[in-house]
Amino acid sequence: MRKLFAGTASASAPRIPDGERVFAIGDIHGRLDLFEALMGAIEAEDEKRGPAQTTIILLGDLIDRGPASLGVLALARQWQMERRAAGKAMHILMGNHEEMLIHSLDRIEVLRQFVQHGGRETLISFGIDEKTYTDASWEELHDLMQQVVTREWIDFIGTFEASLRIGDYAFVHAGIRPGVALEEQTPADLRWIREPFLSSEQPHGSVIVHGHTIIDKPEIRRNRIGIDTGAYQSGRLTALLLEGEEKSLLSTMVHEGQISVSFEI
Repeated sequence: MRKLFAGTASASAPRIPDGERVFAIGDIHGRLDLFEALMGAIEAEDEKRGPAQTTIILLGDLIDRGPASLGVLALARQWQMERRAAGKAMHILMGNHEEMLIHSLDRIEVLRQFVQHGGRETLISFGIDEKTYTDASWEELHDLMQQVVTREWIDFIGTFEASLRIGDYAFVHAGIRPGVALEEQTPADLRWIREPFLSSEQPHGSVIVHGHTIIDKPEIRRNRIGIDTGAYQSGRLTALLLEGEEKSLLSTMVHEGQISVSFEI
């Protein structure tokens, strides 16, 4: 196992409250295969570690680009329902891709942007035939989208949250506007921002855990942790495990057609 942090934990290291455990999952983007495997790995690791108040957080962008957006939404909803029925916590944050999907239902100009950034795969996963999709005008595609993206999915996506804070960490989709309190961030910044957030070295009050910006491997900084490892193109989906002062990575990866699990501390 590879060491992510040099030295020992200090009294000033960010921490999760005693008795709690957090798993935050980066952008899934329609990779149901990786999501299913990572879900199983998380549940196994959680059980192995023993009793705790465990919270699962999906950092947004469950949909688009990958081949199984509807399947990812369905599994996320099922997992959340099962956990809540068992008295366990699971939060799903809204990413910019979920925002585009919802706004596309009302505005064709947003539908054009949605399709340009991977929405084609989402609409096909919802049941639009590929040839029908290809032959449709924008107006026809808009009508088809309104038919297949039913109220149950609109309502489910509508429950997605903007941000969450646990202990010394705050969880968002894209990042925050430096110098602005978390409670005062705009939805646009929480779901879309890159700069000046990514290059900022100033403290944010909490360590910001985020996705949205694809990186080859998780980026661990004093003020933020980025875990979007580009699952739809790289074949690697990453989760960050936080417990006390511990920070570990749990990933599922495709290699030669097989999915493997890696755990790094």
